[in-house]
Amino acid sequence: MGVFECYGIIKFMLVFVNLVFWAFGSLAVSLSIWMLVDQAFLITLSQDQPNFYAGLYILLAAGTLMFIISFLGCCGAYKESQCMLVSFFSCMLIVIVAQIATAAWLYANSNRLEELVKSSIQASIKYEYSIIPTRTQIVDSFQQNLGCCGATSPNDWAGSKFSSSDGSSEILLTVSQGTIFKVPKSCCKNETSFDCDMSRKIRIADILPSAIYDVGCTDQIIREFKKQSGILFGVIISLGLLEVIASVFSLILCCAIGSNDRYKA
Repeated sequence: MGVFECYGIIKFMLVFVNLVFWAFGSLAVSLSIWMLVDQAFLITLSQDQPNFYAGLYILLAAGTLMFIISFLGCCGAYKESQCMLVSFFSCMLIVIVAQIATAAWLYANSNRLEELVKSSIQASIKYEYSIIPTRTQIVDSFQQNLGCCGATSPNDWAGSKFSSSDGSSEILLTVSQGTIFKVPKSCCKNETSFDCDMSRKIRIADILPSAIYDVGCTDQIIREFKKQSGILFGVIISLGLLEVIASVFSLILCCAIGSNDRYKA
């Protein structure tokens, strides 16, 4: 009798949870389609088109999957369809297992992710800064807001396109101790000061000027990520609990529908 008393509440909550999933799925699908269709956005955002397209297609697939699963759960609860509810539970179980596997892989490969961040910043500094406007803005934003310069140190700017006199000459294949290079204003602790302009040209192996940030952005980004990881972890755990609750509710509702049908018979 207790199950039937909670029957309406469970049905309502399952519909509500799946409407939330449906909203997130629709947002992901709409966002990915917009970015795929808007060619101007693609051209200005990234020079590495294959990887960027792959990320968009993954987002599109994830949003579509979430949309379909939420449709099964919502309609199954509203129509009281055991078939839809069982399908919803099966799909949700696969999603939960996939998320656990992904989280385990990310934890096991955290060092590789740190190397990926460093190599990405280094590539932007050497090949894309002052060439691609959006990458230039991103690097400047990191350096200004995180108080850093270069990927591992200001020396990363040596041999970059920006470090050349006009920003377009050939990149140096080797960097010697006597090499003089320049860093952007975003490396300065105070961009408007006279010391900033005087300190932006640096010689390899010399003591860095006090007006320039002496730490790399990779460590700062990782440190900032760890500071915010508590919030991210909380969101992931909340989403996981919501998925588990939805799965349990679908099973309870499915059993209640079966019991109700047998009772009527």
